[in-house]
Amino acid sequence: MTKQKNEELKKVRKEKNEELKKVRKELKQIITDKDKMLKKVMKEKKEELEKLGDINSALIIKERQSTYELQEAHTELIKGFRDLSGEGSVVGVKRMGEVDEKPFLKVCEQRFNGENVGLQHAMLCSEWQKNINDSAWYPFKLVVTGEKMKEVVDDEDDKLKKLSEELGEDVMNAVTTALEELNDFNPSGRYSVPALWNFEHGRKATLSEGIAHMTQQIKNLKRQRT
Repeated sequence: MTKQKNEELKKVRKEKNEELKKVRKELKQIITDKDKMLKKVMKEKKEELEKLGDINSALIIKERQSTYELQEAHTELIKGFRDLSGEGSVVGVKRMGEVDEKPFLKVCEQRFNGENVGLQHAMLCSEWQKNINDSAWYPFKLVVTGEKMKEVVDDEDDKLKKLSEELGEDVMNAVTTALEELNDFNPSGRYSVPALWNFEHGRKATLSEGIAHMTQQIKNLKRQRT
């Protein structure tokens, strides 16, 4: 009886071992298949990313090329406007960062007489243009506008406050405007740069506005010659 039980136990163990081997084999196959599938998916994703990287690189190159072409067109328009634009033009060339001399002249006319008006006017404009171009003077502060940080002229700057006290608010505003223009158009250089300007609306002119205005100017010149 005991021998029979031992035989039965051996048989049961053998069957269990066979089942266990079978389960292990199936699990191994499942893991292998999953691994192959995962590697395949990863390979596909890698290829997709590489394609996206190529597309992105191409788009960046195209964008840079378009930006360069726009800058070239902008530069050529500025050259053309120097020859075609005159007093009272709606669109023309404005030197950004160049101080408006009119408020200085008004103050000089109120304080001086004769030749001194022109002399003092020239000296003051020259002095403040030099100050504006001086990178060592940094009368700006950071302010939060919405979710962005923006640099603006600090109206509490000692030099600007003193200028306002000595020559008036209009002169200080002229200097502030020139500083803002430099900070927008040439912050690294701190020297005046030419820009297409819409004088009617007091803002930078778009490329299409510049082209349209220049086309009209050329037509006007042709009419005058015929």
